[in-house]
Amino acid sequence: MSAGTSSRPLLADSAFRRLLWTRLTSQIGDGWFQAGLAGSVLFNPDRQTGAIAIAAGFAILLLPYSLLGPFVGVFLDRWSRRNVLVTANLLRAALVVAIAALIWAGDEVLFAVLALAVIGINRFVMAGLSAALPHVTPSERLVTGNALANTLGAVCYSLALGSSALLQYLAGTGNHGYALITLTGVLGYAGAAAIARLSFARAALGPEPGPRRDLQLGREIITVVKGMVAGARHLGERPAAAYAIGAQAAHRFLYGVLALSTLLLYRNYFNDGEDYSSSIAGLGQIVVVGGVGILLAAAITPAATRRVGGRAWVTLLLAALAPTVIGCGLPYQQSLLLMAVFVINVAAQGTKIVVEATIQQECDDDFRGRVFSLNDTAYNLCYVAGLFAGALAVPADGYSPPTVVAIGIGYGLAALGFWRLTGHSRRYADRDPLPA
Repeated sequence: MSAGTSSRPLLADSAFRRLLWTRLTSQIGDGWFQAGLAGSVLFNPDRQTGAIAIAAGFAILLLPYSLLGPFVGVFLDRWSRRNVLVTANLLRAALVVAIAALIWAGDEVLFAVLALAVIGINRFVMAGLSAALPHVTPSERLVTGNALANTLGAVCYSLALGSSALLQYLAGTGNHGYALITLTGVLGYAGAAAIARLSFARAALGPEPGPRRDLQLGREIITVVKGMVAGARHLGERPAAAYAIGAQAAHRFLYGVLALSTLLLYRNYFNDGEDYSSSIAGLGQIVVVGGVGILLAAAITPAATRRVGGRAWVTLLLAALAPTVIGCGLPYQQSLLLMAVFVINVAAQGTKIVVEATIQQECDDDFRGRVFSLNDTAYNLCYVAGLFAGALAVPADGYSPPTVVAIGIGYGLAALGFWRLTGHSRRYADRDPLPA
């Protein structure tokens, strides 16, 4: 059965469609907001940002977001996930208005603090969407549901990033132009809040009914810590999910090195002057090609997991990146880099679909929010570590053949390690853990 055919029953379900629209609208807001944010820092003519500063900027935004993640999961397993989606998106919309005003005024300090808050709140939104999906998707179609939700969400995010180039053309560069681009994120966040509020009853997206306790702040913090320990123990008892998270974490580290290298290449190596317009256009092509790769991953991953199993599919995806990175990366030609980006995004999205479906199927609903938060923490920590590794290993123009070779070898080792480790798990070895 084709991916398109297997997706029709899901799209015919109104509850799934409403949750999907909530995700898509929210991620459009993410794309517009983050485009304005990145442009004001990386491509503002008044600033010159080095590799270490770029990595540090990502760390400031992602590390608190990641450290908050485990605590988010505990609350997602206690609070109405519908209410979380509504409140978090409304709060982000309000903060983006303030951030746009600060970018307009050129205030860098308070602007960074509020941007950090928006990124942190996003943890509630994305983890909540993932934890809620099994409440609108039959278990046997979770792979397809993840493929549709994650892939279409990533496409909408990419389209929003791409459309920001047109917004930049209309608004111009500099603080005022990027402030206007940032402000458009309010439309996505407010829209997502409205869809969630109007589409679902308070308890429709979980968690399952259970005892509720009114705890004081101190006791609530203790409960969070204990809950995370329980979530980690629960994950440790489910090696299929734990190994899948580990494989994705290894990919994210290597991806972080590649991301920083690519940014430096387009900003400095392929750019002869101080005009960043060609750099932004080149990165726009990266976004478009990456979006196509994401779409292909969504189309083929459900069928691939049915045919070869989740274990073999993740291994094949990681293994394919070894020759791709080396063969397309070493010539340092933009056309070949675009080909590499396409394959990397197929592998990244395919792996992500498998990992999330594995968590949803292997982990009990009472722990699912916590495990997703652990996964998100590993996802971002490894990405930031890769950015810093790239900042230390790659020169200012991004040209570093030894780094390209090392990354290719790293993907090969990741594929081999995942295959051998999962061979000891009967869940992976004896059956396909990811029916769709």
